[in-house]
Amino acid sequence: MFKGHCGGHGFGRRFARGGDEFGDRHHGGRHMGGGMGGGGRRGRRFFDHGDLRLVVLGLIAEKPRHGYEVIKAIEEALGGQYSPSPGVVYPTLTLLEELGQVEIQLCESSRKLYAVTEAGRAFLATNKGAVDALFARMAETRAIHGDGPPPQIIRAMENLKTALRLKLAAGKPSDEAIRQAAAAIDAAALAIENL
Repeated sequence: MFKGHCGGHGFGRRFARGGDEFGDRHHGGRHMGGGMGGGGRRGRRFFDHGDLRLVVLGLIAEKPRHGYEVIKAIEEALGGQYSPSPGVVYPTLTLLEELGQVEIQLCESSRKLYAVTEAGRAFLATNKGAVDALFARMAETRAIHGDGPPPQIIRAMENLKTALRLKLAAGKPSDEAIRQAAAAIDAAALAIENL
């Protein structure tokens, strides 16, 4: 599925960037509702079917980008309200490449740099209304929600949630382990209150 992608894209590095078991970061259930396919933490997809393809292609048409730059650009465009996982972005990039809408340019670091092709520009022109509407809704979301919590805080909270989830999934922890985990979380909360 991820054939041909250079290493170092962060697959499996849940602690480094935060994320649930599917790689998505949902910030405290603050998914947007309505126009973007909204829903809650376990609700519908953030983008409706086909929307992510248009957004990714539109961003690459602005300037050539690496896959991780596409992820960050979407997150920034939405004011931190949503960050697509590598597990949806990289297959979308592969699809766009297979459709001839983007091409890969190797850069010095040997990571793939995606650039739009004439076929990609033609597809965007054909779908200009949908693309413009998507980017307008993304800008509206950012305007409504602002930039959200600092990314360092989001990452740290996701690390905590992932550590707890993995520990609990490994089997029932001992009473002492539960006590220690609760004490560590309480101590962190107290330290934050005292900042």
